[in-house]
This record gives sequence, structure tokens and C-alpha cells, in this order.
Amino acid sequence: MSSSSTPQFGGPIEVLDPTYEEASRSLAPARRLDSVADHTVGIVSNGKHGTVPFFDALERELRDEFGVGNVVRLVKPNYSAPAGDEILDRTTEWNALISGIGD
Repeated sequence: MSSSSTPQFGGPIEVLDPTYEEASRSLAPARRLDSVADHTVGIVSNGKHGTVPFFDALERELRDEFGVGNVVRLVKPNYSAPAGDEILDRTTEWNALISGIGD
């Protein structure tokens, strides 16, 4: 084959579906809080490098400016997949949840 030839493929091209295959749990929206003061806020990170300084600053802001009583930070084991049951089960312990991504 010369350098100007079009490459030939050995068969059909397979197109992959990138969606997550596990069934999602049905969730109802939580009641809105009037304030987060003295409450527990959970932060779920995708675990990418850029989330650490951002969530450090966010946690300080939540505590210093909004009086949040407790901040729980969890990191998903796989940044590209939805949060697993171990994280979803922990959300019942929190009054509010912040989910974020970073690069």
C-alpha cells in the first residue's frame, strides 16, 4: 500500500454505547432547607485532581460563612461512573449534598 492510499479496514466498525449499564435507583427530591447552619453537608467528588483545592475552599466557606456544623467528603471510586450504593447509602446521614467534578 502506498502512502497516498486509503487504509482498508478488515470488517464493520463497531460503535460502542458509553452509557452506564446498571439500573438507577428512583429518588425523590429532598425538602429544601431554610438554612444549612448547624447541619451536615455531604460533598461527593469525582476524584479528579482539580476537585481538592476547590472543595477545600468550599468547605471553609460553608463553615465560616454559612455556619455548617459538619462536612463529610467522599470520593467516587470511578470518576466516570455514577456514585455507587456505598455513597448513596451515606446520603441519608446528610441534610444537604453537593456533587462536583474537576479536572
